[in-house]
Amino acid sequence: MTQGEFYKVKRLPPYVFEQVNKVKARLRAEGVDIIDFGMGNPDLPVPSHIVDKLVETAKKPRSNRYSASRGIAGLRRAMAGYYDRRFNVKLDPDTEIVTTLGSKEGFANLAQAITAPGDVVIAPNPSYPIHAFGFIMAGGVIRSVKAHSPQEYLSGLGRAYAHSVPPPMAMIVCYPANPTAQTVDLDFYKDVVRFAKAHDLIVISDMAYSEIYFEDQRPPPSILEVDGAKDIAVEVNTLSKTYSMAGFRVGWAAGNARLIGALARVKSYLDYGAYTPIQVAAAAALNGPQECVAEMRATYRSRRDAMLDAFAKAGWSLPAPDASMFVWAPLPPGFEAMGSLEFSKQLVERAGVAVAPGVGFGEHGEGFVRLALVENEQRIRQAARAVKKFLSYEQKPGQPTAAE
Repeated sequence: MTQGEFYKVKRLPPYVFEQVNKVKARLRAEGVDIIDFGMGNPDLPVPSHIVDKLVETAKKPRSNRYSASRGIAGLRRAMAGYYDRRFNVKLDPDTEIVTTLGSKEGFANLAQAITAPGDVVIAPNPSYPIHAFGFIMAGGVIRSVKAHSPQEYLSGLGRAYAHSVPPPMAMIVCYPANPTAQTVDLDFYKDVVRFAKAHDLIVISDMAYSEIYFEDQRPPPSILEVDGAKDIAVEVNTLSKTYSMAGFRVGWAAGNARLIGALARVKSYLDYGAYTPIQVAAAAALNGPQECVAEMRATYRSRRDAMLDAFAKAGWSLPAPDASMFVWAPLPPGFEAMGSLEFSKQLVERAGVAVAPGVGFGEHGEGFVRLALVENEQRIRQAARAVKKFLSYEQKPGQPTAAE
């Protein structure tokens, strides 16, 4: 076998977040307390009725056999029920829904299913890395469009299409957005569907944060609410954030039957689906009481408000996110030249506060960092005090680091 990197591995750049993670790991090994806003890893407990159903089902011997790659029928019906209640969208659980191992796996395998080598895909930038690299690993080519706002993304679609060779075959949307935490209304999706149909594009919508929103306006809509969207669109979602079930690895893709069928066929060769008790617990989450979701939403809102207040007092004003579990923040004044990666490394090294560098979400994420609302309010205020010291002693060379 020839030496060197494999073709698909060579197409992947160094994982930016890993550079911050290495600093975190070293400091933790030295006993430093790190307040970690770097990863959107929910810290809230899974609601008890979901855990109870998981345990109850796991005790049944038949539950430990192979499951169904497409997802058990009861869970797909529960997912269809969620779309009916939440969006007034009717879905056939047999042909328009497939259960996935979280939204990330569903997105990546959908890319595998529909992408030929050299296919061009329009993707927002900045955006969650799998949106680009799922297609890159499948042999596709990404045409990035600036997406500091939904309007900027929409306005750039025409130029991206016109200047892509060959013409794009798909486009990606993600709202509530990761990392920018912005939302859109139904008119945005109407424009997307209109554009996609005019240019014969597939649309993949990532809606992992559909239930984490803060303002009293209408909850974030689904692209599938648009008349005719199912002709060209698939939406991926997950229970990871809504019910704090990140480790369960269960989500879904829903929408166009042809695209769902392609994903289901690829998955049938790759996995037997999530562990059956997890799928049963997921159905209990979707079918059961939803007060737990409102409580989690209120917790994230409280944390958001605490972070905005405490960091402003520390000298770093953060914009208020509309939704998601993230704050997307410009680098503090005077630190822009440092760049988001170096700033993130210095912040964890000198203040014990970890954030995600914006450049990890694409070239247009430079100048920003993402903070996840995954620490309690006391820890948020503690972090703000450390940030205040960091901002001040960066102006005074020779000051000790947080680890010292």
